[in-house]
Amino acid sequence: MSCVTTKTSYAHGDGALITAEPGAPLDVLDRSIAMGMLADAGFLLLRGFDASLREFSRLVRRMSERITLDPARSLHGGLAQKVDAGLDAVGLHCENGNSPFMPHLCWFFCEKAASIGSETTVCDGYRAWDALTPAAQRAFLDRDIVYSRRVEAAKWKGFVYHSLQGKKAIEDITLDDLLSLAEGRRGTVIRPCGGGAIHYEFQVPAARETLFSDRIAFANSILGPSYNYEKPRITFADREAIPPSLLGEVVRVTEAVTVDIAWQDGDVLLVDNTRVMHGRRAILDPSRTIYNALSFIGRGPEGEG
Repeated sequence: MSCVTTKTSYAHGDGALITAEPGAPLDVLDRSIAMGMLADAGFLLLRGFDASLREFSRLVRRMSERITLDPARSLHGGLAQKVDAGLDAVGLHCENGNSPFMPHLCWFFCEKAASIGSETTVCDGYRAWDALTPAAQRAFLDRDIVYSRRVEAAKWKGFVYHSLQGKKAIEDITLDDLLSLAEGRRGTVIRPCGGGAIHYEFQVPAARETLFSDRIAFANSILGPSYNYEKPRITFADREAIPPSLLGEVVRVTEAVTVDIAWQDGDVLLVDNTRVMHGRRAILDPSRTIYNALSFIGRGPEGEG
């Protein structure tokens, strides 16, 4: 990483900003060093590199052991997906955190930055957890949360098709294939419903250990979006509603420790998806173009989130 200068923090002590000498390619980043920095910082913002969608895709593949996707988004270059969830603000969430297939890493590439506003937001689950009151911490430690919803056939079959790496034609994919992928993922119940759709329930802690540490992080999707999907029902594991007062505290605390990523052209953002939640301010410049990728690395509890 001789072409790279590292700044220890991006803002408020959160994340790490890695800047490059002019023209430095993304492939100068050493995988082990980058993962070590990610373990410390929670997210890495790579700025000033000679980045393109092609180079971004190469970086994701080199740093990851397996790529996954959101079947509701369009695919570009084999793994990158355009971020296209409307123009409204998006609440903090872990990517795919309301399903049993949550990836370890969440990646973003800014091809064209907005001329005004439209920032991506990040919230370190360590800081959020430490800022909650003891009563709120006890409430989330005492009971898991459950996400439940219906998913249309085209979406779950698209996910299975990609997960099987094209080894089975999409028209031949059955519910058994999805059940095989979900096997061993605790707290998961999947059943068929009308029109080839499925209904799933997924039970998971709202606060738990992370990919790189046994330190507790408040990292979940209870405030998150459902732009391309049916809005999930979110309750405690005993099916009791999460009290509005508790949700209100979560909103206040997380907003207080949220950091805005003010994008520049060519920026790459890498997020530990098991620790750091992300979201978005309202889009004020629709010409903003950002791509997303999701992946796993060979450690930690795959698919839990």
